[in-house]
Amino acid sequence: MGGCLTELNEAMIDSGQASAEDGRPDARRDVLSEQSEVLLDDDRRGSGAAADSDELWEEREGRNALRHVVGLGEMQDVTEVEYRKVRLERVVLVGVWSSAVTTQAQAEESLRELAALAETAGAEVCDGLLQHRYRPDAATYVGSGKAKEIAGIVAREEADTIIVDDDLPPSQRRALEDVTKVKVVDRTAVILDIFAQHATSREGKAQVELAQLQYMLPRLRGWGASLSRQAGGRAAGADGGIGSRGPGETKIEMDRRVIRNRIARLRKQIAQMAPTRDVKRGSRRRFGLPTVAVVGYTNAGKSSLTNRLTGSAELVENALFATLDTAVRRARAKDGRLYAYVDTVGFVRRLPTQLIEAFKSTLEEVGEADLILHVVDGSHPDPFSQIDAVNEVLSDIEGVGNIPVVIAFNKADMMDEAARERIAALAPEAHIVSAATGEGIEALRTQVESMLPTPNVHVSALLPYTAGSLLSRVREYGKVESVEYRGDGVMLEAEVDGVLAAQIVEQSIG
Repeated sequence: MGGCLTELNEAMIDSGQASAEDGRPDARRDVLSEQSEVLLDDDRRGSGAAADSDELWEEREGRNALRHVVGLGEMQDVTEVEYRKVRLERVVLVGVWSSAVTTQAQAEESLRELAALAETAGAEVCDGLLQHRYRPDAATYVGSGKAKEIAGIVAREEADTIIVDDDLPPSQRRALEDVTKVKVVDRTAVILDIFAQHATSREGKAQVELAQLQYMLPRLRGWGASLSRQAGGRAAGADGGIGSRGPGETKIEMDRRVIRNRIARLRKQIAQMAPTRDVKRGSRRRFGLPTVAVVGYTNAGKSSLTNRLTGSAELVENALFATLDTAVRRARAKDGRLYAYVDTVGFVRRLPTQLIEAFKSTLEEVGEADLILHVVDGSHPDPFSQIDAVNEVLSDIEGVGNIPVVIAFNKADMMDEAARERIAALAPEAHIVSAATGEGIEALRTQVESMLPTPNVHVSALLPYTAGSLLSRVREYGKVESVEYRGDGVMLEAEVDGVLAAQIVEQSIG
């Protein structure tokens, strides 16, 4: 393949010279057409008719120019002296897309999402570049020529970092760093960095650190001789002398061992935190408190909607992954019963597997819920792709498949009429709401409360006046039909669960 490309380039140069001599401007095009046919024949023989020739040729033409994504990296007028004193990390975004996998519009939207992730992580986006090719280059991800071109853009923009919109293998990252002379990170590293900034609880911090170490372990890189030095046994006795003889492992091997030990300790700590979560969930189950798990794409407005539904004041921030630690907020239904909303961590496309594994303990709350409230950003250009991304993560959680789901398209105040009509046509059962203005909140709350599990044990008992706390729990967690205050006690008719029914029978008179 490499030889054919070299011959093609030489033929293009020769044809250009020939056309200048004989005055035939079509000579270069003829040679290019002939060489492209030879090149495509070689591809068919080598790969066994893997792809259509027109698509391959279109992809090769697309390599000749990097596409700048509009709206990323425009200069802004910054006049605050305080801002200039703190220089943000300047980054250039790079992505590769293939028409066999995705469309150009989807690739641009993915790069815009990466820009939002980078800004949330505290970076300043200078430029966004997309390359169209059949598959990423095995060596430098974008090819050696484009890597040099990106290096020039990085130097011109005075950027510090390149962020790749993909999960880069260590070899590609190192090769791209060697060409561009700046740090290269991938999409996974950015998401992990955001999680590290936003984790607040002890368990959340341990989960993030575990995910970071799992990501870092295969990507350790030795700089110079500092990580490759080795001394041990008789080989070190001549030069090193006393004190230099050791286990005989290199510095990078020692770092790997330290990371593995730390991973083992973190897994043990997270496992030890499980009883605390079980106690909290057990108390809700013991009193029969129904729970609604609020899930959705990151920055879809889950916390804002939970605040509006419960009247609480949970953290609300226009940033990706603002909520990492599970928050439980109680609400009271119209019939007087209590239930709880469980605000969970947001999801994102291609969520790193390390995070899914580390946050399984947090996602267990979804599998234990009685109802799932799926919040979607209705103002997003493609909200249904966000639904698919969330459902993909939910499918890996045990027990979620049997839980009913209510879908709410949030941010109705930022939606135009065309978006509303499209959602109404494609998802007629969904609710269009706005946590900011309150639009559609009452209809959503009514449906959520109607789908909560109802107590199924009917009790009719005479309770003493000293059983006031039990009567209060019946009002909160059951459905009271009638209460009659008599001289010998309180006559209660209610629908409760099995636990409360047993306590009522135990304290009843006669």
